[in-house]
Amino acid sequence: MRIAIVGAGIGGLTSALALSGRGHEITLLERRTGFGETGAGIQLSPNATRVLTSLGLGPALQRAACEPDGMRIRALRDGREIGRVAFGAVMRERFGAPYLAIARADLHTVLLDAVRARPGIRLLVGRGAQEIVNGEDGAEIRGESAGGQQGSLAADLVIGADGLWSRARPALGDARAPLYSGYAAYRALLPAQARPAGLGEGETGLWLGPNGHVVLYPVAGGRALNLVVVARRRQPGEGWSREVAPGEIETALAHAEAPLQDLAAKAPDWSAWSLFTHSAAVLARGRVALVGDAGHPVLPFLAQGGGLAIEDAAHLAAILPDDPANVPAALKSYQAARLPRVRRVQAAAARNGRAYHAGGLVSLARNMVMRRLGPEGMAERYAWLYGWTPPERKA
Repeated sequence: MRIAIVGAGIGGLTSALALSGRGHEITLLERRTGFGETGAGIQLSPNATRVLTSLGLGPALQRAACEPDGMRIRALRDGREIGRVAFGAVMRERFGAPYLAIARADLHTVLLDAVRARPGIRLLVGRGAQEIVNGEDGAEIRGESAGGQQGSLAADLVIGADGLWSRARPALGDARAPLYSGYAAYRALLPAQARPAGLGEGETGLWLGPNGHVVLYPVAGGRALNLVVVARRRQPGEGWSREVAPGEIETALAHAEAPLQDLAAKAPDWSAWSLFTHSAAVLARGRVALVGDAGHPVLPFLAQGGGLAIEDAAHLAAILPDDPANVPAALKSYQAARLPRVRRVQAAAARNGRAYHAGGLVSLARNMVMRRLGPEGMAERYAWLYGWTPPERKA
């Protein structure tokens, strides 16, 4: 079957690998003329690493990623410990796959190298989609090359993996614009030696406070630290990675403990992106399907944006038929199975954001719950999430 995928990010690359493994003919379109994933790290929980390992990427991930022992949660204002979450051996034993932290650029490289090694995948860069026509017997991508040349591509199935501002989503009848959440995320990379006192080499740090939080975890095989500061910002900025204005980080951390402020001051470079929401409404129709942020962007308060995109890819690969005539029925099944789950994850991430940024009595209640549950109990709260496995492949 001829499958065209729009977007060569995490969701698009994973989709290409998973679907080519079923013998489909894959064309992967990417509007950029070069690859250079920047800035942020990404956390991959067992629901995602299980899929990537099944695609043969386990050794490459282990070389590039870190496997934290756990997460230590503290108060943003004074650094007092609130609770802990168990990762490491607990995740492997409970869910059969590791919890990893990796630089986004490193994950993209692992996926891209695997795609380029597959003879059944054709990767076309500098090819963007302007419109997708969802037909009865096939779908068509109409677009323009980086040089301005108009063109089209016909396929039995088109997968939109083109992110938050997807050009594929309107082909399913969803023309709503994403909504700004009121938060911005600032990110920087630091050398491992900058790790603050009280945070072990095998730990991820999370600091919670009213109206914002901070995350710190190792990437690049433990040689660097990914620092993320989430704070309120009245107006959104443009682009996935914008420059940070002078004083912006200091304002975001004005009420943080001094060690965190000192850590942020050591960062040589900052970038930022505005956080948008878009409630999942439709994931597939006819001969067009969406994966990842194109269908269900998730606020980064549950570390599941990349994980859900990887799940989508594995699910599609498992249920797609060999006969192109059966694609519409298979996509109905995909939406029926995925939509309740992605909505649940979106809601859970939003709840986490409210809990992370709570103050007063609500924050006291939150802290009591975290202490009562303990490290393993905190991990077990998301057994429904981490324990996901793809459906069994159809013959």
